[in-house]
This record gives sequence, structure tokens and C-alpha cells, in this order.
Amino acid sequence: MLELKQLAKSFGDHKAVETVSFTLQKGEVLGFLGPNGAGKSTTMRMVAGVIEPDRGDVTISGHSIIKQRRDAQRRLGYLPEGAPLYRDMTPVEFLKFMATAHDIERSARASAIDRVIADARIANVASRRIGNLSKGYRRRVGLAGALLHDPDVLVLDEPTDGLDPIQKRAVRALITRMAPDKAILISTHTLEEVPAMCNRAIIIDRGKVVADGTPESLAKQSPGGLEATFITVAGTAEADAV
Repeated sequence: MLELKQLAKSFGDHKAVETVSFTLQKGEVLGFLGPNGAGKSTTMRMVAGVIEPDRGDVTISGHSIIKQRRDAQRRLGYLPEGAPLYRDMTPVEFLKFMATAHDIERSARASAIDRVIADARIANVASRRIGNLSKGYRRRVGLAGALLHDPDVLVLDEPTDGLDPIQKRAVRALITRMAPDKAILISTHTLEEVPAMCNRAIIIDRGKVVADGTPESLAKQSPGGLEATFITVAGTAEADAV
């Protein structure tokens, strides 16, 4: 459902992503890990069509993000780093705007909005201004927007950032429930979350894939578990989004 083909991106003399290739099948939840500067968020932005790769391509449900961008993006749900939102809107107003942007049929919009409000657990703040919400609630509004059009592929950059432990468990449960019908790519800075959410993990460093396997298989590569493997292959214990 998702294929990255030799993606590369430089900013001036800095190679943010040197070469990243992998495929993601239906039912897979992939934890995308790496230290600061590894190229995670740059890769995810290329997948979403936000920035152009210098070379390579991405296909989403068979559609090229380069040659068939609109068709590819219709099948993608993207939660970017920071969850940029229209702060003067309420969550309901924002989701109505998103429903129009996604060209969801009018007869289906109300039910789609109700579904994601329930999934993201934002019903109690649905009529408040987004600018007045906490970071955690804003993150959940962004997640609702990514889920609204029921995409085949989800790309989630730090989906639990700013959430309290109860909210994190709810998001993990939602991802587990959606997983059988979607391909999900998740960046997280919390390594402990990877076994709870993901059935596969990739570690990148300096714009290249340096490890790929199940969380269990990667953890077994080092006596200290997944964190020790991360330190070994990426050279640092820090796994912040980049």
C-alpha cells in the first residue's frame, strides 16, 4: 500500500535523506525511528507530497506522489509534526472544512465527522476554539483530520506527543483497531511505545536505513533491548523527530 523508492533530499550542502527505500503492506504498523537529523520528518514530508524529493518516488495504493499527486494524497492521511491547525476555528468547523477539501459527499460528511470526533475523543472540546485548547487536544484534533476521509495509508509524525498516559493508551488502542485495514507509518521519540503500537520498526541514521525488523527482533540484537540496539546502530539514545 506504501512504497518508497530511493528517496533522496538535500538542503544546500546538507543531505537530509540520502537514500530511503522500503514497502509497507496492509496491516503493517511501522515505527519510524532515528536520532535528531536522521531525516525522519523530511522523509515523511516527501511521502505526503509536502516537499519534492531530489530523486526517487513514493507510491500510495499504486499512485505516484510525483506523477499522480492528487490521487495519491486522496488515499493518505497525514498528521505532520506540530499538527498545524486553524486556531480561530473550532474542531467541528475545522473538520467541516477538511471534509470539503477532501470532497467527501455531503450526505456522508456528518457521519464522518462524528466518527473521528469519537475516535480522537474530542467531543468535550468540539465547540471550543482550537487556539484555546491544550497541546494534547490540538494533537487529537489533527489526528481526527488525518482520519476523516478514511485513508488507506496513515503517516503520523509523533501522534502521541503532548498526550497524557490515558490519552496515549487510547491512541494506541485506536491504531491497533485500525491496523488490519490500513498501512500505518508512525514516527515516535518514545522507544517504549514501539512494541505497544508497531509490528515492525525501521531505524534511519544520516538519511539511510540502518535497521529493519520487528520490534522483538531488533531488541534481540543487543543485550539491552531495543534502546541498546538503537544506540548501537544510530549512535545515540535520543530518538526525537526530525
